[in-house]
Amino acid sequence: MFRPCIDLHEGKVKQIVGGTLDSGASALRTNFVSDRSSAYYAELYKRDRLKGGHVIMLGAGNEEAGRAALKAYPGGLHIGGGINIVNAASYLEDGASHVIVTSWVFQGGRVDWDRLTSLVNTIGKERLVLDLSCRRRGSDYFVVTDRWQKFTELTITRGTLEKFSDYCAEFLIHAVDVEGLCRGIDGELVEKLGEWTPIPTTYAGGASSLKDLEEVTRLGQGKIDLTIGSALDIFGGTGVRYEDVVEFNRQVAGK
Repeated sequence: MFRPCIDLHEGKVKQIVGGTLDSGASALRTNFVSDRSSAYYAELYKRDRLKGGHVIMLGAGNEEAGRAALKAYPGGLHIGGGINIVNAASYLEDGASHVIVTSWVFQGGRVDWDRLTSLVNTIGKERLVLDLSCRRRGSDYFVVTDRWQKFTELTITRGTLEKFSDYCAEFLIHAVDVEGLCRGIDGELVEKLGEWTPIPTTYAGGASSLKDLEEVTRLGQGKIDLTIGSALDIFGGTGVRYEDVVEFNRQVAGK
């Protein structure tokens, strides 16, 4: 299935090449900057009954736009970026169905299980999505934090996903090395996720055509959803028409 997204940077809806996020203004690669608000996209997804999309706040200055999207589509969106135990409940109160957390549960490149447990006790695992976005080193995929720039010691494995599934409702996993490049998905990662994940998982990164959506569905054994960003026409792309992914979801739901 297709999952929509709203990526926010400096208060605007943008599509950015993921690996350049913390490279400084001169090196940041932006594929698209929208003249429409975050609420516009949220209302679009609400109209087309696309649930479980993610709003990602990339850095400071995005909270107002993030909350505006949630209020435009109550119960329809997840939100992530700077989420912690102090502010998580307020985003849920503003309409998020789930909050997405990564960096806050890692300290010094390792999982802080006490923090994670405290967060689960505060909001409940059924409202939590763990972002295990990763970059490849050798044959392994390492989880990265802090706008995808810092490598942790955690690798994506069957055991990792099984253990973390006790603490959350879903996973969100960006393949950061191909994020925003529109050169195709990381098929190897998608296939592993399809074999290993015990809970709903959304993959993001590199999608450039409707065939990629079909491929993720096949490689992921029907268990992996796909986010398409820069290739989508509503974000200035030419590879995928928004109306086609909406129709894809309708056909899958009909089966």
